[in-house]
Amino acid sequence: MREMFDAIGVGHVSVDYLGIIPRYPGLDERMRIMELQRQGGGEVATALVTLARLGASVSFVGKVGDDELGSFTLCEFAKEGVDTSHIVVERGSSSILAFCLVEKESGKRTIFWYKELNPFTEKDLDKDFLLSGRILHLDHHEPEVAIMAASLFKPSGKTIVLDVDSLDPGVEELLRLVDVAIGSENLARFFNEKDYFDAARKIAQYGPKIVVLTLGDKGCLCYGDNQSFIDPGFKVKVVDTTGCGDVFHGAFIYGLLQGWNLRKIARFSNAVAAIKCTKLGGRAGIPTRKEAEDFLTGGS
Repeated sequence: MREMFDAIGVGHVSVDYLGIIPRYPGLDERMRIMELQRQGGGEVATALVTLARLGASVSFVGKVGDDELGSFTLCEFAKEGVDTSHIVVERGSSSILAFCLVEKESGKRTIFWYKELNPFTEKDLDKDFLLSGRILHLDHHEPEVAIMAASLFKPSGKTIVLDVDSLDPGVEELLRLVDVAIGSENLARFFNEKDYFDAARKIAQYGPKIVVLTLGDKGCLCYGDNQSFIDPGFKVKVVDTTGCGDVFHGAFIYGLLQGWNLRKIARFSNAVAAIKCTKLGGRAGIPTRKEAEDFLTGGS
């Protein structure tokens, strides 16, 4: 099978409404939103947009509804150069919608989301098309779908990268099929609340060759390639952390595509994620490769 894309992603895509608030309100309290934006969102979707900005060729496989939000999603992908030829438009359904409240002072966010789309099924997955990617990127929201995609891709011997943040039913089976597992501190706590290196080691026992735990402004922990280390984060003026992990995943996959060593990939991914945090929303602040390299030259 001829490789058409550097990466193909299977997962969720949403439309995010993002509002900056001065502080988190209490129950029954009213508060004016200081700034409001609408952007595309979703873990795998945003990782693919990151890859496209960095210069990779990518395609998204997933579902949207036949509503205005679905049309917005397709237009946003088109603007970024993300292939949409294998997105299923589900008639009579609403696309995934998310509300993100961002605290002005800290940049921390709370996300509420709604989904009524039916899950992907095996008939929605085109094996030949999946195999046209050099890397397959998955999320864990619908483990059955991700397991199907990983099972189809695994015999090719090419790399599968998983965005995982919980141990929901099916996730342990999924971990056995992937080569790289990237999660946050939330995932680590399922294995060891105090020792994240031990948590990464336990995750690796399922099968991933590389395990990465994102640590917010503290950077990331990497375990694999006969080494384990923490790459520290960058100090930036944080506006919004929404999508920071998703952008990190995209940058990490980009490093894998370049054949870089693990330490270089970690440093680059931390830089790309830090730059993203300087603007509102999961995608507005995603840099180009040149912007990331300039940041690394002057910002480290």
